[in-house]
Order: sequence, then structure tokens, then C-alpha cells
Amino acid sequence: MSTPSRSGVFGSATDPKMLQFSESISYDQRLYKHDINGSIAHAQMLAKNGLISPADCQQIEQGLLTIRQEIEQGQFAFLAEQEDIHMAIESRLIEKLGDVGRKLHTARSRNDQVSTDLRMWIRETIQNIDSLLSRLQAAFLKQAEQTEDLILPAYTHLQRAQPVLGAHYMLAYCEKFNRDRQRFEEVSKRNNVLPLGTGAVAGTSLPIDREMVCQQLGFETVSANSLDASSDRDFVLDSCYALSITGLHLSGWAEEWILWSTVEFNFLQLPESFCTCSSMMPQKINPDALELIRGKASRVVGHLNSLLTLIKGLPLAYNRDLQEDKIPIFDAFDTVASCLEIAVPLIEQSLWNREAISQNLEQGYLDATTLMEHLILKGVPQRTAHHAVGTIVRKAMESNAPLRDLPLQEMQSVCGSLDESVYDILGTENSIRAFSSLGSTGRVQVKDQIASWKNQLNKS
Repeated sequence: MSTPSRSGVFGSATDPKMLQFSESISYDQRLYKHDINGSIAHAQMLAKNGLISPADCQQIEQGLLTIRQEIEQGQFAFLAEQEDIHMAIESRLIEKLGDVGRKLHTARSRNDQVSTDLRMWIRETIQNIDSLLSRLQAAFLKQAEQTEDLILPAYTHLQRAQPVLGAHYMLAYCEKFNRDRQRFEEVSKRNNVLPLGTGAVAGTSLPIDREMVCQQLGFETVSANSLDASSDRDFVLDSCYALSITGLHLSGWAEEWILWSTVEFNFLQLPESFCTCSSMMPQKINPDALELIRGKASRVVGHLNSLLTLIKGLPLAYNRDLQEDKIPIFDAFDTVASCLEIAVPLIEQSLWNREAISQNLEQGYLDATTLMEHLILKGVPQRTAHHAVGTIVRKAMESNAPLRDLPLQEMQSVCGSLDESVYDILGTENSIRAFSSLGSTGRVQVKDQIASWKNQLNKS
């Protein structure tokens, strides 16, 4: 099979080592559907504008559909000398149609062609990521409904801070992953710009209709500057940045559940089907799925760094360096998708050790802030109340007792404005009952948030 990429200006053949060094078909072949769809739309536009005949267009379209069938049935040979998927498909088309096939590349360059294909692939792949993120949110929402009555210690600096409802904790991740979905939506909008028709760098003198192709391929608009369109990879960077943030959110969650599943915490029982054993220690049930999610996030962040470095300092317009954007962005999407696919059932099947959590819930003085706010409501300045409660907590620590077990007289020795009503707000259950601000862990607020998320996810 010959390749049409070598022009008559060359006096010698490409060195075989160069062919192997420069090929991208080993990994960009996944763009075949998008390349064929883009080529069909391009051919139809050429026919409409009189650059090829309707008969030529029909042959080209049928030939491309046949090639797609060959690829999907495993009957297509991907060869390094064809360089990339774009030349491989065109070479096969020329082999089938002769000169008719040679007309397809009229008024386009591989520069605008590859950018178009990649944008279509990213657009499609973002839809898959969004679907997986929606399923992940649904898994956290299901856990929220099941833990609406469970009280957990919330942490700052990995030290016990205040009590929160289990549902409130789960919904925090719904919020994080919703921002991820919003980021991907924004990326998709900036990605959905058609570069096809801008040619190699300066456009074309041939009569073409870019708006027609734009509409047919489902793009929102056409690129406005051929120099920019030829070199632009912002959409790749945007995509990898969004994927990196999702990876970081997954990694933070994984770290938390790894800790919480330890004997020391004993908050959580992970599904054994997502754990592995030790090759030496027979008692071990290791949280390998979570550890791999945590580890794979670094790959995605590494790909972002690679892409940022790739783009740095490139002059206008197209440079062959840009071929190196495919492996990192492909793997970044693949990695995040695989992590999401594992995370959903792992969340759904994990169980909370309610008894172990409740046994230690009063440790750490989770109600101290509520006591401070109780004093503020009595007219004590915040800084004064803060210092007083710290002193009361010290007394409780010395007695090895929770705040609710301290005698009233001992608390009054620190702050005389306290009375018997203080016991109505002490203890984690009473502390939870005291929360009332919008977005807080109060029971009414959390119930409203669950209802809101159910409505929101049912629409997405």
C-alpha cells in the first residue's frame, strides 16, 4: 500500500529508521471513526462547492464507509510507513479509488485534519467521563441516604474537629465531582470549535464552505484565525487539567477511605472483591483498588506537566512536536475513566462500622465549638468565649471526661454565665441538632440537600 504523504520535492526515500521514529499510527488509530466522519463531511462540502463531482463524492463516501468496516472487522493493516491514521485511511482510499481518492485532501491539510479529529474524539470522550461522574455522584448519594442518621467526626489537620452527619460527608463529594462535571462542560464548549478548512497555516484560495462542515460535524463555531487554529492545543491542556483535578479528588477520597478502613480507625469495611491479599502475610486484606486510584492520579498530573512542557515555547504555527500530545491525553482520559469505573461499585458496596464509630464518637471534644457558640449567644465576645472553652476543655482532658460529664460548677468557675442549659448543647448528638446555617450539617439542611441532589441527578 503506497502512501501519498511524500511529495515530488524529495530526491530520496524516507529512511526506515525515520519511519519508525515518526509514526503515530500505533496509537492514533483510535481516531479512525472521527477521521472518516470528518472526511465524509469534507467530501460532501467539496461536492457542494463544485470542487469534486457528485459521483466522486459518492465513491469517496462509500469507500470511506467500507474502510471503517474493514477496521472494525480487524481486516485493516496498520503500517508504520503510513505514518498516522489519517494517511493510512487516505492511502487505502486511493488504493480503492485511484485518482478519485486523491481528490479527498483538496482544501485541507493534516494540520487542520488532525486537530478536527482530536477535538471530535475529546468531545465524545468527555461525554463518557461525564456519565461516569454522574454514576459516581449517584453512588455517594445512595450512601448519603443510608448514613443520614450516622454521625461522623470531621477532621481538619487530620485531627478531630466537629461532628457531621454521614450524609453531609457523602454530599461533600457530590459537590466536588459536580465541579469536575462543570469543568468538563466548559472544556467541551472551548473544544467544540472547527479548525477544518483553515489548511496548513493560511487558509485556502479554493471556494469552500466551512460553516456547512461545522454544522454537519456538530461543532458550535468555526475557528477565526488559520494561524491559531493550526497550532492551538489549548483544548488538550484544558482537558488534561480537568482530568487532573478529577484525579486529585479521587486520590483524596481514596486516601481517606484507606485510612478509615484500618484497624486504627475501623470506620469502614471495604468490599473484599476490590481488595487483594499479601504474598507473605495470610491475614492481610489490602485496599489495593484505592491505592491504585491514588497512584494513578499521579500519572494524570504527570501527563498535564508533559503537555504544558510540550507546548512551551513553540512558535506559530504547526510543529511536529504536537504529535506528542496524543499519548498523554489518550492515557489521561483512559486512566480517569478506569478509576471512575472502579470507584462506583467500591463506594456502593462499602459498609460503615456504626458501632465502632459511635463508641469513640465523644472522644476529641467535637462539641467544643458548639459550646463556644452557646457562649456567644449569651453575649460573650468570640475571643473571650474561645479562650474560656479552651480552658474548660483542658479541665475535661485532665479528668479524662467528655465535656457533658463535667460538673456545672467546674464550668462556671471558668465562665460564670453558663447554666444548666449548657447540657442541652453538649455531646455530639446535641451538637448536630444545634447546626442551622445554610449548607451546614444540621439534619434539616442535610435532608434538603439530599432531596436537591436526587432532583439534580435525575435530570442529568
